[in-house]
Amino acid sequence: MAAEIVNPRSDSESRDGQNEEGSGAEPLESFDPALALHRGGKMAVQATVPIRDKDDLSLAYTPGVAKVCSAIAEQPDLVHDYTWKSSVVAVVTDGTAVLGLGDIGPEASLPVMEGKAILFKQFGGVDAVPIALNCTDVDEIVETVVRMAPSFGGVNLEDISAPRCFEVERRLQERLDIPIFHDDQHGTAVVTLAALRNAARLSGRPLGDLRAVISGAGAAGVAIAKMLIEAGIGDVAVADRKGVVSRDRDDLTPIKAEVASFTNKTGISGTLEAALEGADVFIGVSGGTVAEPAVASMAKGAFVFAMANPNPEVHPEVAHKYAAVVATGRSDFPNQINNVLAFPGIFAGALQVRASRITEGMKLAAAEALASVVGDDLAADYVIPSPFDERVAPAVTAAVAAAARAEGVARR
Repeated sequence: MAAEIVNPRSDSESRDGQNEEGSGAEPLESFDPALALHRGGKMAVQATVPIRDKDDLSLAYTPGVAKVCSAIAEQPDLVHDYTWKSSVVAVVTDGTAVLGLGDIGPEASLPVMEGKAILFKQFGGVDAVPIALNCTDVDEIVETVVRMAPSFGGVNLEDISAPRCFEVERRLQERLDIPIFHDDQHGTAVVTLAALRNAARLSGRPLGDLRAVISGAGAAGVAIAKMLIEAGIGDVAVADRKGVVSRDRDDLTPIKAEVASFTNKTGISGTLEAALEGADVFIGVSGGTVAEPAVASMAKGAFVFAMANPNPEVHPEVAHKYAAVVATGRSDFPNQINNVLAFPGIFAGALQVRASRITEGMKLAAAEALASVVGDDLAADYVIPSPFDERVAPAVTAAVAAAARAEGVARR
């Protein structure tokens, strides 16, 4: 399958802004070009072999296909050689945590899943199929994906709300021998760590000397905290709506209790603002707002990664007054923390070696490779490369494949 970046329909069909036949209403496309671009969807299926005559037909379908089916039945591993399985990813959602829109349901999530699929193709050369599930129960999601798994080489979980997303990912990886990757968690964490490594390099400080504060204890916040600890940061505190996640709180969910067990070494309690005093790094994945005095209280030469969209927790104009490096989740400011820098290459590398899972080591390797792309061009407004930098995907792919082999999860 090829996910084409251009709309597969003709311009007259997809971009002329015409409304449904017989409708007298003003077409929606007249008001918003995004709607015009999406008419008819953003992707299509494309054959990789020609069917020009009866000979081609007999090879691609019956009777020729029976030989392939029989061979796979006798040697199941041949499925990787004679089908698309090893080069295609299922992009799975239940529509409960879509972008900044929240729980909008499976149908409304499809434009995002289609978008994810074409990003896989454009930036990693990986085919992907968007799958929106009409269920939100963890057992049902897991069972559905397990039953679909024979068709795919990997599963990218997308926009599933916390805390269910943690359980879904864990249980799927236990039951399947293909990579399971929740991008809202791990993609965000990989890109954040890469940017932080370069910010630290720019300032001449090792990660071990830094104390970070994360605003948001959902999927992204928890994954970032885990990855920063794995990478050797000095300390990290995570804050939710009620304040810093600490061992002395009696209202923590199991996931937050786990977070409290490996973060906040200094035992900070209270508000996010209190935690920011003297902190070296702020990482925002919450959608809230941080008051300017709290940003001003951070350590000299701090880093502010305010990644909420469309409104960063700290506006860059404010952040630049106090921070040495500022990053956001937006494309109209420098240093965009964008998951597309990570997931295409991570899956490309995992699929290349037929990895059975994506390990912590593979994610750390992806972050290191992504950071290295910046090289000698490192500057305060360039600590992370652009998604359109053609060096990104190959670097991440190679690093992930090598790490998979080193960690013993590669099967070729």
